[in-house]
Amino acid sequence: MIAANVAVAVVALLHVYFLVLEMFLWDTPFGRRTFGLTADFAAASKSLAANQGLYNGFLAAGLLWSLSLGGAGAPIKIFFLGCVVVAGVFGAFTASRKILWVQALPGAVALALVLLS
Repeated sequence: MIAANVAVAVVALLHVYFLVLEMFLWDTPFGRRTFGLTADFAAASKSLAANQGLYNGFLAAGLLWSLSLGGAGAPIKIFFLGCVVVAGVFGAFTASRKILWVQALPGAVALALVLLS
């Protein structure tokens, strides 16, 4: 149970990090370097990235909410981790394979630990 909760917390923190990158750092040198963007593309896509970041924030909020519920939060953990995995797999197919390793894999590991606990 502890390992599962730690994994869920790690996934939640990753999504808070994604939120910050996409909503606030997208068009900064760090954000452009992280995503391999040109300054022009980053400026043109800033509002789309902010929207994407907000969704990552909702995933983080759901996972943190599930942790706050203790044992009763298991179904919520499963739901939000499932969303993380699906979003990561979709992102890997449509945007970058790196998303599979950065988002989907941690979500899948956390999901497996929750299901086994």
